[in-house]
Amino acid sequence: MAEEGRVASQPKVYSIAAHRGFADALVAGLVPRYSDPELGLSKLTLLLPSSRARRTVSEAFIRHAGEEGRAGLLMPRMAVVGDLDLDEALGPLLDPLGTSDIPPAIDPQRRMFALARLIAEEMGDEAPRGATLLRLARETGATMDRLLVEDVGPEQLRDEKVAGIFPDLSGHWQDSIRLFANVQAHWLAWLGSEGMLDAAARRNRLFDKARKAWKANPPKTPVVAAGVTSAAPALAKLLRVVSELPQGALILPDFYLTMDEDVWDELGRAGAAPTPEDTAFARDDAVTHPQYHLKLLLNRMSVRREEVQPWHRKGMTAAPPERSHAISALFLPPEASKAWVELKPEKRRLSGVRIMQSANREEEAQAIALLVRKALSEPEKRVAVVTPDRPLARRVVHHLARWNIVADDSAGRPLSHTPAGRAFLLAAEVMAEGARAVPLMALLGHPLADGGMERGRWLRRLRVLERALRGPRLAPGLEPARAEIDRIAEKRPEMAEWWAVAEKAVLPLVEVDRDTPAGLAAMIDTLASSAEALCGEQLWAQEDGRTLAGFVEEFRLHAREAGFTVAPRDIAQVLADAMEERAVRPPYGGHARVQVLGLLEARMNRADLVICAGLNEGVWPARGSVDALLAPPVLRTLGVPGGDFRIGLSAHDLAGAMGAPEVVLSRSERDEGGPAIPSRFLLRVQALLGDLLRNYEDHETIALARAMTRAEAAPDYPRPMPNPGPQQRNVDISATALDRLLGDPYQFFAQKIMGLSDLDELDADPNPLWQGNVAHEILERWHKAKTDDPAARIAPIMEQVLDEENADALVRGLWQPRLQKALEWIEETVNAYSGREVLAVEVKGSMHFDDVFVHGRADRIDRLEDGSLGIIDYKTGKPPTAKMVEQGYALQLGILGLIAEDNGFKDITGEPGGYEYWSLGRAKDDNPHGFGYVDIPLKVGKKQTGLLPEDFLPTTRKKLTEAIDRYIKGDAPFTARANPDYPAYDTYDQLMRLEEWLPRQADEGGAS
Repeated sequence: MAEEGRVASQPKVYSIAAHRGFADALVAGLVPRYSDPELGLSKLTLLLPSSRARRTVSEAFIRHAGEEGRAGLLMPRMAVVGDLDLDEALGPLLDPLGTSDIPPAIDPQRRMFALARLIAEEMGDEAPRGATLLRLARETGATMDRLLVEDVGPEQLRDEKVAGIFPDLSGHWQDSIRLFANVQAHWLAWLGSEGMLDAAARRNRLFDKARKAWKANPPKTPVVAAGVTSAAPALAKLLRVVSELPQGALILPDFYLTMDEDVWDELGRAGAAPTPEDTAFARDDAVTHPQYHLKLLLNRMSVRREEVQPWHRKGMTAAPPERSHAISALFLPPEASKAWVELKPEKRRLSGVRIMQSANREEEAQAIALLVRKALSEPEKRVAVVTPDRPLARRVVHHLARWNIVADDSAGRPLSHTPAGRAFLLAAEVMAEGARAVPLMALLGHPLADGGMERGRWLRRLRVLERALRGPRLAPGLEPARAEIDRIAEKRPEMAEWWAVAEKAVLPLVEVDRDTPAGLAAMIDTLASSAEALCGEQLWAQEDGRTLAGFVEEFRLHAREAGFTVAPRDIAQVLADAMEERAVRPPYGGHARVQVLGLLEARMNRADLVICAGLNEGVWPARGSVDALLAPPVLRTLGVPGGDFRIGLSAHDLAGAMGAPEVVLSRSERDEGGPAIPSRFLLRVQALLGDLLRNYEDHETIALARAMTRAEAAPDYPRPMPNPGPQQRNVDISATALDRLLGDPYQFFAQKIMGLSDLDELDADPNPLWQGNVAHEILERWHKAKTDDPAARIAPIMEQVLDEENADALVRGLWQPRLQKALEWIEETVNAYSGREVLAVEVKGSMHFDDVFVHGRADRIDRLEDGSLGIIDYKTGKPPTAKMVEQGYALQLGILGLIAEDNGFKDITGEPGGYEYWSLGRAKDDNPHGFGYVDIPLKVGKKQTGLLPEDFLPTTRKKLTEAIDRYIKGDAPFTARANPDYPAYDTYDQLMRLEEWLPRQADEGGAS
């Protein structure tokens, strides 16, 4: 050790092998080396890479004290020197040094709004607006940080080397670089005028100040940097000084001391000084290798790999030493990996490592939970589940909760995914979409929303309104809900009282012009007030609520300061983007021996069993990203690592995790998108093991996971044939129900006897039923209007009906023009009648047939020229064909004819003589309107198939008699799909479990 007060010339750099357990091995060596008999380690300053690492090392100190039998321990001062480029939080670095001469860092939200303003000014009329502008500002800030971390200034964008490759870039890259360079120049000028720095720039100045101070006057107390692997130039220079301090050292995790020189060289230049015609990062650098970033760090520290020494201690969770040899062989670069062919079996072995492949992510989560539960049955055994797949981590947490094992997902959840954040975001969606049914019902039904009422009472009222709003998409605004409340309140007055509370909270969200930009800060005030009015104080009470409160205050402050405006229709996207970046971490208090960690949180951590989950390509490692503003060749020329650099970091994370005593490498064969590709890292493990692979596969846990969800094989579901008693069969028959009764009796049973109907969706696409009801209402009103005013027009009536239906603008824009043309054809055709007269519209009729009540509604009945009755049915789509009528599938007009024959229509007498379908579909003839035609479903004119007109009513009478004898008065079962050729709706297919028995019937020849 060099003389105190002078910097040592020889750097002291150590490595803790993966199998030794970094945190515990670190503490085991620090305590005897730097502890004081009276003051313990309080004089030691420990520089760590992240806040999570600080907690991990603190826990290691506590474990070490317990092993040594100490009652207490004075721990060292720990400072976090996180890397912005790795999304780590900055910690209180070196406060005693005095940093008053270094300007403060600008708040990230304030910087985003200021950059958005500069971008808008630079781009002029071509600048994006709202969420897109803020997204571009975030990307600009991220690129600036990326350059600042590497000590790259804006002037280097105009360097000769960058200018040399500029003409070879595509046009959009050229425009992007120009925009970025101009905005950055204006940004630095504005930042200087405000007396502030970017956080990354201030971080670099802190490092430079510490480096200069320590080099001139080495501290008298020890300083050790542990686990820091960031190769940022400013930090690398500081680490060099720390390694040269008389009582300093740098301790690296998982550095391969035994790597061959040829392999080390194959990693590439790694930031070494470039030749005049080359760049610091060559194209053939092995940036995806787990040791590449460590080589980059050593090069920037000017430390040779021979100067790195092994750490002299190991942790309590050390793995077999041979594991490190296998791990180093596992990640060999392409050329060096050829040596696998001659690698001896003992060098391939990964003792204590298992590979677990699940069918899907749900099965993977269940299997992982089983492994955790089994491990916890062993006293003092610690388990860590490490995965970058946050949804998979949440599934594991939920499965463990089944056994009352509370495991905290330390990576947290985005604020927008928490209850409080979701309530706030739903309020924004109501504002953005003008209180459409889906976001409005979602907000009012949110678990935190109760309007100050008892929660059950609130939900019961809400469900009544939701049921009423279901159906085709309605116009925005509260008018549709108000209309339904007025109707419902006539019978249920309590609904009006409930709606008054809900409307008071929601009304401010709707009373805005969604297309006119307004102040973002004022909109946030409105959203917070409305959300609080619905949810009360519980909106802010929990951890997510406190995070939301901080976000709202911060975002509102800087939005108001910047005077940022946004159209209300964009507010939901603006907030969703911002809230996605704010993580809500759970309060600690989960199981002491279980950790669910992301890759950053898992660094330096150690457990007895480490489960590396989600080992699929695109997850671990994540897909390589391309900088949004600077092309990869530009970054290489500037000496900035590209997107593939992160693949090497995730490989290093896996290598470190594989140093645990027990390791499980887990993946699923499928994800939500379909078949998943195994991680390149897992494929390397399998290739390295070769013939030994079958000894490392964990089939037992997968079998247990499958057994937990496996039930006894259900017996084959029979074809439904319900057989109700005579009292239940005593029902009426409508004109439209006879088809179902003959073609698919089960549908008649479900609808008429059981009284079941499907529930419409909220904001559903207009279905034929709704379109038909609207068309019928228009025609009914028009026909009635003509009795008072023969010149009445149909177009104004159509507008009135669609207004009353609160039809959505998109629906009206797409469907209304076609509807109007067809209705005008009807108007023109009816007005041209001379010997034909419209007698009635939407007229109800009924009769008793074999003592069964048969009823129906005729859309229109005309008096034909020969004095007989013409029965007309309007169709918005294609009407039934003559062949279908002949087969007995479409006898609606025949039933109405029988009712007319029985004088069942009030005040209408005469014999039925004509049957017509008036379709509003595309015209088949030379109709100048293009839509509308008449079709007669009988064998008339040139038709070769169908029933003759004189046979229509007798056939209908015969079919009706058959149906009544079999199903109403008889005891025939209501067989599902009795006639497989019947073109039925699929409304009741799920109820009859069609897919379970129909294929079997087809195989047996019982159905087709």
